[in-house]
Amino acid sequence: MADLPPYLSPSSASAFDGCPRRWRFKYIDRLPDPSGQAALVGSFAHRVLEVLCELSADERTVERAKALAKEEWPAFALDEDFIALELDETASRAFRWQAWLAIAGLWDIEDPAGVEVVSTEQKISTDLGSVPFVGIVDRVDRVGERLVVTDYKSGTLPGARWREDKIQQVMLYAAAIYGSTDELPERARLLYLGQRILDIRVTDQRISDAVDALGGTWNQITDACTTDSFDPQPTVLCGWCPFVSQCPEGRAELTRRSEAGSLPAHAPAAALVA
Repeated sequence: MADLPPYLSPSSASAFDGCPRRWRFKYIDRLPDPSGQAALVGSFAHRVLEVLCELSADERTVERAKALAKEEWPAFALDEDFIALELDETASRAFRWQAWLAIAGLWDIEDPAGVEVVSTEQKISTDLGSVPFVGIVDRVDRVGERLVVTDYKSGTLPGARWREDKIQQVMLYAAAIYGSTDELPERARLLYLGQRILDIRVTDQRISDAVDALGGTWNQITDACTTDSFDPQPTVLCGWCPFVSQCPEGRAELTRRSEAGSLPAHAPAAALVA
């Protein structure tokens, strides 16, 4: 029997839905899972925008964001996950430029000086149905008399068929805020920096669907922990799994895809079957 985790977050729930075996390696066995470059670019952009939106509205300018990025960089560069990337100076400059494009991309889709910010990086712990839930909300805004949940995304805007997971995430945040404050947010927004805003109306049905799905995942995790059975779900994403060398099914999937010519050459794990 494996120990049941004390809570679920949107990321851990999504990870289990993607592959229970990988979830076990990360959340039960606690194997090292360093963030990749794309995730770290997003982390740095999130940090700068968090500090920016804590300032008064008239200070939320591109020039101030540039200054904040310079101020935040020395501490970020000492992060062990960033150091693990082993970037040379040229690659490090490219990383900083990519992060800056994400930060500056906020002004392509909204003017932060016109936003009434209630909180940034707000940690919420509550029960959603029968599930102990913890989430960190990038930003909570107020428009008129109503709250709006805002979540930054530094990656590429997914196609319509792949967006539901991200929408469910912000609906869980809305549900958690409602449970903690008794104030139901009116809208949830996904800000794809430099691209566009996905603005979704929060409804009882959407919240109910998201909480029900979370409950279903929690029940599956409970069963898996009780039986100590975490089945793999091999897909092309095995090429990006840091634990694939410890997963026979994942290795077999890489071999199959490599022989079929369908394993992307840029997948980090492609070298295992080269």
